Amino acid sequence: MADKRGGDMKVPISPSIPSGNDTVWADVSSLLRLACNDLRSDELISGENFNLFAAMSALEIMDPKMDSGIVSTYYSVDEAIDNGAAPVPLSFDRTIDIQCVIDIMDHLLACEATWHKGGSLAQTVFSCIYLLRPERTSSHALLHSFCRVIRTTCNAVVSAVSDARTNEEEDLFIMAYGLQLKGDGDEKCLSMLHAVEETISRQLKACKAPLSKRRVVEDVEPLQNNLDLEEGYCKAVLCRLRFRKHFYHVLTCLRRPQGKGLELAKKHIVACLSELDSMLKSEEFLRHNCACEISRDGIEDKTTASGCQPVGFDSTLNSRSAAPTPPRSIKLLGWKKAVNYFQKLLHDLDIICSYSLDPVLEYALRFVVDFQKVQPDLVARAYLQFLLVQDGKLYGREPMFVVICKAALLPEGTKNHNIQKNETVVQLGQLLISLLRVLCTNTAWQRRKLGKILQDWRIIYVQLELAFRKEYGDITCTSIDQNVCLKICKNILIWVEEQTYWIALRFLMLGFELELYSPSEYCMVYWYIYVILIKLAEKTHLKMMLNNDSGRRKAKKKRDLVKDMGKDFQIPPAVLLLQCYIYVAEGLMMMLASLRNEHKVFLCLGPFNSEQERFIQHFELLQKVCLPDHASYLSFRETTARARFSTLSMHNCFKDAQRIAKELRANFANDPDRIAELRRIEQVAEHNCVALNLVSRLGTLEPSLKISFEFSHHPHFASAAVKRS
Repeated sequence: MADKRGGDMKVPISPSIPSGNDTVWADVSSLLRLACNDLRSDELISGENFNLFAAMSALEIMDPKMDSGIVSTYYSVDEAIDNGAAPVPLSFDRTIDIQCVIDIMDHLLACEATWHKGGSLAQTVFSCIYLLRPERTSSHALLHSFCRVIRTTCNAVVSAVSDARTNEEEDLFIMAYGLQLKGDGDEKCLSMLHAVEETISRQLKACKAPLSKRRVVEDVEPLQNNLDLEEGYCKAVLCRLRFRKHFYHVLTCLRRPQGKGLELAKKHIVACLSELDSMLKSEEFLRHNCACEISRDGIEDKTTASGCQPVGFDSTLNSRSAAPTPPRSIKLLGWKKAVNYFQKLLHDLDIICSYSLDPVLEYALRFVVDFQKVQPDLVARAYLQFLLVQDGKLYGREPMFVVICKAALLPEGTKNHNIQKNETVVQLGQLLISLLRVLCTNTAWQRRKLGKILQDWRIIYVQLELAFRKEYGDITCTSIDQNVCLKICKNILIWVEEQTYWIALRFLMLGFELELYSPSEYCMVYWYIYVILIKLAEKTHLKMMLNNDSGRRKAKKKRDLVKDMGKDFQIPPAVLLLQCYIYVAEGLMMMLASLRNEHKVFLCLGPFNSEQERFIQHFELLQKVCLPDHASYLSFRETTARARFSTLSMHNCFKDAQRIAKELRANFANDPDRIAELRRIEQVAEHNCVALNLVSRLGTLEPSLKISFEFSHHPHFASAAVKRS
């Protein structure tokens, strides 16, 4: 067994002797090898003072993936500086000096992107010795200002992710490991950066000016000695400085309360993207004029535009000084990949800035769900969460009770009702905040958390029902003369049920995005989606009917009300869209069931889990809260047991879905996202119609014919494809 330095494992002969100069050490490697040879699989050495926990700890300590170890080039930052690892100035040759500074800028960008993607701050950004000792660079204005703004930016990002509490996904993200994120003078970073930028801008103008006008700007000191390269170096430095400046402004604008900085943030995002393009354009110049020898092997993995190794970095430096440093080696993103990461991040932040801050909960939920489709990383989702929930309010503007009143379609005056002081109603507001936060997590975390909070929503419904009954009497009363309190109670309860089924539907749909379902399980999944959609459509329709009923009573006399009852009975577009989904889910469920029953394909077979066990595994969280009531494996089997293609042809659900989708186009003419969704549904329905008719005509599937289900048209509803092998 070898220790971290690569030698044999040695221990003191007497454990009572403390480690020191007088300690006698003996090589126990052979003893350990003999012990290992005697141990069979799954056995552990046990002793009076060596239990299972100690054994696992020992394994972790000796595992390089679980222990960063103590191997490092230098024992301390001071030792690294004394050995010339981070010189100031970087070189006495000014051309080499500016090249080195640009390499440091680029490498820090790669470190920052790697940190955002889940790396350790101590082993990425703070592997830079210049950041660890910022006072040393005070004589080098360019490097000093850049390091200051990097530290300030990192502090802003850590603060945002910490406040949004999205760091649970990447628990290492906000750990500073005792490193000083904020130093004295960091608040002046922008003014320092601006002064340096202004100086270099003047030099760029000077080197661009004709020879006859250069006398005017002779007082401007060039960046380096070769005047032919001056313009290229000035441009390369300026775009990097300006990117840091605008990116810091983006982060600060996004933290302004109530979304007041979104418009300004958009302008800085445009500037950031422009500077990133300029950085990419500078690559050829920097690589061509680099003083070092560049290997063309693995050029994509290089962390600088020039391809040179930067000075002033050591990823192992913090292993000793920061004990909680994560026990793993970090592979940095290449410079181009880092630039691509920041481009993606800025595009994601631009989507957030473009949101209208609509106070209607339905639109807010739809925006978050649609935003997740672009697969935003942790930082973008943290800023989205901060925008959605501030001071316990939606966008920091709308109290949660007001949001609930609008979602439940209650009259405007309800927002001032005393019912909002009810303890259970307050808890409902907190639960809604939790839901918004959960929707901002990554897909895998989101699904797990949605499954768990379903129980909270079921419990809050019961608590609300009991609280309302205790305070206001029989809430099931349906008389026309019911008082305002009872109406509020009833509408809130219906909305809570509707929201619960929406969460359940989101939980099921995310399973497709995470590829949790196999084709043999699609039948049971679509059955569950079908029964959830029916309940969701029922609650949504009931909520809208109660609202319409209330509006008619206020607007019409009694005789007009009776006359127009039949005229006003029309299914709302939102409910029709749900009905469209119901038909598609039902059609897929019955088609798959028919294939199983008649052609013996897509059966849940295998040596490990039975179909019932898979059903429990996928829907256990829904089953625990009885969502919906009486939904069980037995009812699934009863629904699908008699499915046949002959009966499917008589009642083609896909044709009904197509019909409704076409009818709904006029209702959503001003909503491009809904129109796009309707087109996707039509494509799924059309392809499944063709496949259904083909399989029905064949009667039996020939051996050469293969049927498969693909998600080429919709992320959640499959399209059947019949092909010859």
